[in-house]
Amino acid sequence: LNGLYDAKLDHVPVVAIVGQTSRSAMGGSYQQEVDLLSLYKDVAGDYVQMVTVPEQLPNVLDRAIRVALAERAPTAIIIPSDVQELAYSGPTHAFKMVPSSLGIDWSTAAADSDGIARAAEILNAGSKVAILAGQGARGARAELEQVADLLGAGVAKALLGKDVLPDELPYVTGSIGLLGTRPSYEMMMNCDTLLTVGSSFPYTQFMPAFDQARAVQVDIDGKMIGMRYPYELNLVGDAAATLRALAPHLRRKEDRSWREGIEDNVAKWWRSMEAEAQVEADPVNPMLLFHELSSRLPENAIVTADSGSSANWYARQLKFSGDMRGSLSGNLATMGPGVPYGIGAKFGHPDRPVIVFAGDGAMQMNGLAELITVKHYWEQWSDARLIVAVLHNNDLNQVTWEMRAMEGAPKFTESQRLPEVSYEGFARSLGLGGIAVDKPEQVGPAWEQALAADRPTVLDFRTDPDVPPIPPHATFEQAKDLAKALLHGDPNSLGIVKEGLMAKAREIIPGKDS
Repeated sequence: LNGLYDAKLDHVPVVAIVGQTSRSAMGGSYQQEVDLLSLYKDVAGDYVQMVTVPEQLPNVLDRAIRVALAERAPTAIIIPSDVQELAYSGPTHAFKMVPSSLGIDWSTAAADSDGIARAAEILNAGSKVAILAGQGARGARAELEQVADLLGAGVAKALLGKDVLPDELPYVTGSIGLLGTRPSYEMMMNCDTLLTVGSSFPYTQFMPAFDQARAVQVDIDGKMIGMRYPYELNLVGDAAATLRALAPHLRRKEDRSWREGIEDNVAKWWRSMEAEAQVEADPVNPMLLFHELSSRLPENAIVTADSGSSANWYARQLKFSGDMRGSLSGNLATMGPGVPYGIGAKFGHPDRPVIVFAGDGAMQMNGLAELITVKHYWEQWSDARLIVAVLHNNDLNQVTWEMRAMEGAPKFTESQRLPEVSYEGFARSLGLGGIAVDKPEQVGPAWEQALAADRPTVLDFRTDPDVPPIPPHATFEQAKDLAKALLHGDPNSLGIVKEGLMAKAREIIPGKDS
């Protein structure tokens, strides 16, 4: 159910096929009897049905798949155990029989011509255009690049849209929000026009002030239109088709000073990220893991991250290029999907390398058990590389920082401390690769060894829990104030003061050329 809610909130089509006790036992409080129709009604509310006779199956199965695809949502089919044992017989040409058919051609609808013209008028009138792209723009890379070039715009990416455009493009400002970048924040705070494509990013405080910018939204789902910002115009349509229709109506902005300013901020940001990754920590700065991987990532890599502090560094530090794909739990932000996502990626793309970032809390919750699944299947994959990078700090680190920043509370060790486990040792006990890293100079070579390995590998990185995930809108003074507050009772206060101030200084003053 947790995985299905993850899919529901992130608008991913999934069909769940669920068992049930025999029909003859239902209603009798029998062993393992659960009211599954009620249980699944919310998470799979677009379509959940129980099959009671074989003739139902073609229609129910096909509809579950089609509804999941059409609504980009989970659906569920419940099949009692005795029905599973029945001989199959298809629906006949008879009363109260429901047949099915194979084959479907999905349309790629664009907004109507009047809507396109009005959108172009708004976007052409702006001089400081910002674009927010989400996962709904994933199939529209070329169109998005063309529109951004015409408008002289920068492009910020919602977390689930990290792979929509490569970070190598100088006008791509990176992620937006609490896990986002300073260039994204500054672009949103200073733009006069906003174009949102395929995103339901919920945090309005990271978008322009409501009276600051004229705005246009493009989304294929009419249910998700117009609820995050007071958009002047909302276009319902496929992202690629709509942007293709829009581009001929846009006038190329001759004044490129807005774009040039964005590109300058982006270049400074990446220099800052490199400087922050080099800040000394005890024993290893977690940002260094992501920085050292960025330049080594294969062009066809798939990267997944768990919820927690690993998501911060995934969002900010990791540089995507080429045809890389990436994902994590977005709206649900549930704990524990990192390794399962990686396994799913390997089943979907057994010929592509997969890298997983997971905290030690997630590994203890379910990641270690999932490594047994990896052991069972990895020899079937044409590319054996599934690398699990564990941020090993013996702390439920994201919640620790949320308590400090949002509640003003010091770390509560009794609830946050984790027992010591050797993650690489567990991997080696299964016949997988395992590498322990507790020195900064070991980080790069460990990535190279894992990327060259002939089997899945666990990288057990000993990271410093005192390195703060400072939001992009935090000022240097706010960082100092937080550090001062932590001196009143937090057991890690001295390390936080040191790491927080050093990291913020490197962000603001990364080097003489910034």
